[in-house]
Amino acid sequence: MNPTDVSASSDAPAGAGTAIPQLDIDPFAIGFFDDPYPAHQEMREAAPVIYLHKWNVYGVARYAEVYAVLNDPQTFCSSRGVGLSDFAKETPWRPPSLILEADPPAHTRTRAVLSQVLSPAVMKQIRDRFMSAAEAKVDELLARGRFDAITDLAQAYPLSIFPDAMGLQAEGREHLIPYASLVFNAFGPPNELRKQAIERSAPHQAYVTAQCQRDALTPGGFGACVHAFADKGDITAVEAPLLVRSLLSAGLDTTIYGIGAAVYCLARFPDQWERLRQDPSLARNAFEEAVRLESPVQTFFRTTTREVELGGCRIGEGEKVLMFLGAANRDPRRWDAPDRYDITRKVSGHVGFGYGIHMCVGQLVARLEGEAILTALARKVATIAITGPAKRGYNNTLRGLESLPVTFTRA
Repeated sequence: MNPTDVSASSDAPAGAGTAIPQLDIDPFAIGFFDDPYPAHQEMREAAPVIYLHKWNVYGVARYAEVYAVLNDPQTFCSSRGVGLSDFAKETPWRPPSLILEADPPAHTRTRAVLSQVLSPAVMKQIRDRFMSAAEAKVDELLARGRFDAITDLAQAYPLSIFPDAMGLQAEGREHLIPYASLVFNAFGPPNELRKQAIERSAPHQAYVTAQCQRDALTPGGFGACVHAFADKGDITAVEAPLLVRSLLSAGLDTTIYGIGAAVYCLARFPDQWERLRQDPSLARNAFEEAVRLESPVQTFFRTTTREVELGGCRIGEGEKVLMFLGAANRDPRRWDAPDRYDITRKVSGHVGFGYGIHMCVGQLVARLEGEAILTALARKVATIAITGPAKRGYNNTLRGLESLPVTFTRA
């Protein structure tokens, strides 16, 4: 429907003023997931702030407002939940994340620990191992020729290297992907996706809880390093396994969806694939541009801590604000030719990993793994051809493919 002024509507949100249009858009519907881009454009063009009456939340889809919300954690808090549920009014489905669902100063202390565990210096130490594993995976897939780029590459490579880096036991790793899917589905509304994910969650939660304990983790891994900070008094023994849990989520899903997005982009934009083959040093930026264009993490919520003016619109205290990261990453106000995949684009500033103090804690791992795979592809593969229908996976927060049949030919 056309945007309407909420002040003329009987169910207008209190304190919304006269400038916020109310839109009949459900950002958690299957039809929206199939093709969100027309709705993204409608929301961007309607106003800096919109109101989605389906779930009684405010929304921001333009880059400027999304960026503003991400960079004002005092006004737009995370501790009341980064999903639709308001932790001030509802009981969380699991103990809240000490990183994602926390505000300063508590967030500052725990974030500092994970920033040291996954520091640039640590990434430098593991870089050769990750690059070698990527080359081995690409060699394996070239020998097969035809395979599924999602299950056999985007999922298989991170699962071959990241759980070992974490120090996880070999048994039970099949729970990792379903657990990450569960977490991101739970940020959505009480729809069928969320309901089914939580109903099936018990074995996945039990596995992750057990794996995060100190005695389950091998020495020298990221998980053991987190527990070592408890010995120094930087965190408590109770907090340590919860921080390991945060790493398990942050270090896997962003990488899997990001690699899937990159392969999907390179297959659809052959000119960019050729450019990458000619200059493999562009691999890091090619991965980054795929994250901008496809935005594996599509949305996150914040909750207002006070009445605030945003984009000239007034929002009351205690309101949920839904940030459309994917829409911001294709906002023509911020990006030239935003729907084009360009591996030489100056992509800094995109919000595919969030921004500000809550920027994805696993971003350095994701970027290392993305760069490693794309570098190996550029050096070893001549052509990438999609050989069957791409199948989309559905999740309340994440956007990506469930299946992408492809054929690689050797360079």
